Amino acid sequence: MSHPAGRVLGLLELLQSHHRLTGAELATRLGVDGRTVRRYAATLVELGIPVTADRGRYGGYRLRPGYKLPPLMLTDDEAVAVLLGLLAADHLGLGTEQPATATATAKIRRVLPAALADRLAAVVEHLGFTLRRVESTARPATDTLLALADAARHGRRVRVTHRSRAGDTAERELDPYGLVFHAGRWYVTGHDHRRAEVRTFRLDRLGAVTSGDETFVAPKGFDPVAQVARSLAAVPWAHEVEVLLAVDLATARRRLPPSTAELSATADGVLMRVRAERLDGMAVLLAGLGWPFTVVRPDALRDEVAAHAERLADWARR
Repeated sequence: MSHPAGRVLGLLELLQSHHRLTGAELATRLGVDGRTVRRYAATLVELGIPVTADRGRYGGYRLRPGYKLPPLMLTDDEAVAVLLGLLAADHLGLGTEQPATATATAKIRRVLPAALADRLAAVVEHLGFTLRRVESTARPATDTLLALADAARHGRRVRVTHRSRAGDTAERELDPYGLVFHAGRWYVTGHDHRRAEVRTFRLDRLGAVTSGDETFVAPKGFDPVAQVARSLAAVPWAHEVEVLLAVDLATARRRLPPSTAELSATADGVLMRVRAERLDGMAVLLAGLGWPFTVVRPDALRDEVAAHAERLADWARR
């Protein structure tokens, strides 16, 4: 907040969040001297914001009681942070089915000073991402996301309609332990009373959420992110694969996230368990890791690795 205008807004924010602050307290928080604090307070008064200064031992600065601040007042740094956050959310698919990101961005731009809005427009025009843009249609309803978050916070069981991958629907009672966003999709994980076990559900496959009177307490130390990663890794595929990697566990985990493979340390390296739809794709993945490995199962994967090696050798001779 090095710009004077930013410090003036910072003073306003401090007065909004505290009943009264002394000149010395404000000077310390803003990193200026007492005379500058008085000048900033005078600037706010000139802008029509009723800042009063009480003299004496217990004096200080405060806003007039009952004064309501405008709905949005951001410093330059805060405006940049908010708009970059909205851009990142839109790129990563971190949103609901309503086009709220674009409308929120437009509203913020309209209330910014013209010079700052123009500079931020330049950032938007020339900003690129190394991450692939997520064009996901699997976005949840806003009400679904908010209702599940509220139920998780207050420990209340909910009733939802769930649509399976095959299109079948069923009523479920769920104790939502937490929400997770992964690879362009929202998930909720918690205790499913129909199955009497912890399950993970995609939010875009859930209908209306109804909060009941029953309460719950999430297991101590429960990690929603780890649970969702395990659930996704356990999705059934055509092939069960086990490969022994000649590498340490820490290195393997940096390259292979929990949602991709289950990793466990052994005396000879790291045992990787994966469910794969295509073995030729698994051969490419193993070759790309760059570590020595031993195929434990299935035997057909050995043939795919050998075939991939022959293709690489043929390309190398070209």
